[in-house]
Amino acid sequence: MLADQVDYVVGVDTHRDEHTLAVVVATTGVVVAQRSVRASGRGYASARRFAEQQAGTRVWAVEGAGHYGAGLARYLSGRGETVLEIGRGPRDERRLQGKDDSLDAIRAARTALASKTLALPRAGQRREALRLLLLARRSAVDVRRLALVQLRSVIVTAPDPLREELRALPVQRLIVRCSRLHLAHVRALAAQLLDEPGVGPIVAAQLIVSWSHHGRVRSEAAFARLAGAAPIPASSGQTTRHRLSRGGDRQLNRALHTVILQRRQHDQATQAYIARRVAEGKTRRDAVRLLKRYLARHLYRVLNNQTPIMT
Repeated sequence: MLADQVDYVVGVDTHRDEHTLAVVVATTGVVVAQRSVRASGRGYASARRFAEQQAGTRVWAVEGAGHYGAGLARYLSGRGETVLEIGRGPRDERRLQGKDDSLDAIRAARTALASKTLALPRAGQRREALRLLLLARRSAVDVRRLALVQLRSVIVTAPDPLREELRALPVQRLIVRCSRLHLAHVRALAAQLLDEPGVGPIVAAQLIVSWSHHGRVRSEAAFARLAGAAPIPASSGQTTRHRLSRGGDRQLNRALHTVILQRRQHDQATQAYIARRVAEGKTRRDAVRLLKRYLARHLYRVLNNQTPIMT
């Protein structure tokens, strides 16, 4: 048993920004000290000093040693400390006994004391690098496979000549060929969109798909509401304000936001407008809301004034 080998167990509940420590007496399970430290190099050093002051012969029971606690586990192991990896307790147990960072740190220590089999955390920076590379590769392979399935499904609905051409292409040439279709279709349907600052082929394609055709969206206000850019009253008490809608076509809203982000970085007129609104007492968020409403109105006019080469 662990209690026969050490005097104390330091339980650690780990999070992204902060870790909570609890020093527990190995023979009785009594908590003698607790502390929180930052999840950083200085925080790890502080945690070790704290343990040296409060605990003699000790081990560390770190919850999440393979995730949020990986940095702490490496730091301690590299300085001769014994670190054990503790899994999260059952959900039903946490529901019955309560949950907060201090309780979780104590639970980690007591779980180590009660365990017959104790797990050492993964160690070695090169081994961890290999694990992350394998994880990234698996994700990339899965995404690529899903994208190809979606692409071949779309090809089924293409016009006959294009469908026959695309079906005959190997994968690499198919991807290159389809990557050029966005720009070709955008130029045919609404070429003037590409002259707008911050509007590239992908954003233009989303604008065209959401707008669809003349007459579908009856007015600028309707297009702004569709884009989630129509102002909604959000006043309370002495405060009078508006906010943007959380509804509508979120992909269209995202396209507008992408344009504004690009203009904030590279368009002087946009930068000057935001600065003027902030000087008038508006927040930057309010200035962006106003910009998004203006942009929806302007792009609706651009779309409505187009005469497409084809439909």
